[in-house]
Amino acid sequence: MMNRAEKTKPSAAKSVGKVRLIAGQWRGRVLPVIGAEDLRPTGDRVRETLFNWLQFEWEGARWLDLFSGSGALAFEALSRQASEVVMLERHPAVVHQLQQNKSLLKAEGAQIIQTDTFSWLETAQGLYAPFDGAFCDPPFKDERVDNLIALLISGGFLKPNGWLYLEQPKERVLSLPHFEPYRQQTTGAVSFGLWRLTSECECE
Repeated sequence: MMNRAEKTKPSAAKSVGKVRLIAGQWRGRVLPVIGAEDLRPTGDRVRETLFNWLQFEWEGARWLDLFSGSGALAFEALSRQASEVVMLERHPAVVHQLQQNKSLLKAEGAQIIQTDTFSWLETAQGLYAPFDGAFCDPPFKDERVDNLIALLISGGFLKPNGWLYLEQPKERVLSLPHFEPYRQQTTGAVSFGLWRLTSECECE
């Protein structure tokens, strides 16, 4: 039988690593990361490249983080003066760690939601104003990325000309008919890049 202390724990998962915020108001702050299946924090070099690509776009922006994981992308955006990041994550222990890191940073702009991303996209249509951009860094073994992006567009979650940041295995080829490529790079086994929703896209 579990004792009372054990019952209060969100999961047996434990902190196994850390991420460091690169720039902005929390530059140099180190956050613990929970060990969980499919959790793959975006590396420092990749994050630095992404945030340099959009260095003048962060202040006041609202972003949707579809698979928040370590929270590295979301907290980095908030560190650089994004006004809000809605952070979706399904793993209870990871959500608990995200909430602790939010409190540590006093990150008022972070809205953390424990949910399945696909289910949320299907039910949250119309509940939020369109976002300036979305981070999409799903588990690499999940091959439903095309479906995910279709839900993102059909639900009106992105503004016209809104940004999509996508990480994927470098061998995977996706069809992104409603987006224009902006910047792309490959490092090791990972391809990452930015696309922009075309202004003429009909998202209904």
